[in-house]
Amino acid sequence: MKKLLLTGATGGIGKAICQVLEDDYDITVIGRNKAKVETLCSEFKNISNFFLCDLGDQKQLNLLLEEISAKGAKFDILINNAGVTNDSLFLRMDKEKWDSVIQTNLNANFSLTNAISKTMIKNRWGRIVNITSIIAHTGNVGQANYSASKAGLVAMSKSVAQELARRNITVNCISPGFIETDMTSVLSDDQQKAILSKIPMGKIGTPLDVANCVKFLVSEQSNYITGQTIHINGGLAML
Repeated sequence: MKKLLLTGATGGIGKAICQVLEDDYDITVIGRNKAKVETLCSEFKNISNFFLCDLGDQKQLNLLLEEISAKGAKFDILINNAGVTNDSLFLRMDKEKWDSVIQTNLNANFSLTNAISKTMIKNRWGRIVNITSIIAHTGNVGQANYSASKAGLVAMSKSVAQELARRNITVNCISPGFIETDMTSVLSDDQQKAILSKIPMGKIGTPLDVANCVKFLVSEQSNYITGQTIHINGGLAML
């Protein structure tokens, strides 16, 4: 059974990924809330291990990487799903808000991919899936930091995909549009109606829509797909 490492595991998309993959993979999760992580582990039988880490804290991230190395933990699959927002109009955005989002959404993904891919290179097999966002491609008012972090992740993935391709390692992105998660639950009814009016399919997506795409990209069925971004947005942006 292949070993899989998943970040952002306790969110809506993270849970859905655990759900669709639990019968086929040995899953290790990373989360920052101990109670939520422990609850998640009790729900899914194939979550064999977990690490507690706030990926937005570089010191915690460094300790995490040291712990993974010390335990000799080796993974065949990495899913970088963790992401945060810290919105502000650009002219009011301070360095702290910028750095907090870039650290979690981009820098932490670099560090984990850099560390975990070394085992994949030795094994000459691997799957890396990065969860980005429609905002990486369209931009959005008040989210210059978020859009930059996700667009950077897309660009990084293309470069890493080219470097690792000959080792039978694929690197792909999934770019969700509006999905029923904690991030979208804070939207007002008027905001949701405005969004729905722009989506050709007339509905907001579910975490399972994203998770099922993850399942395909980490499987052998996707072995000739790398450096790509798959858009799951109901037609909101046809890129």
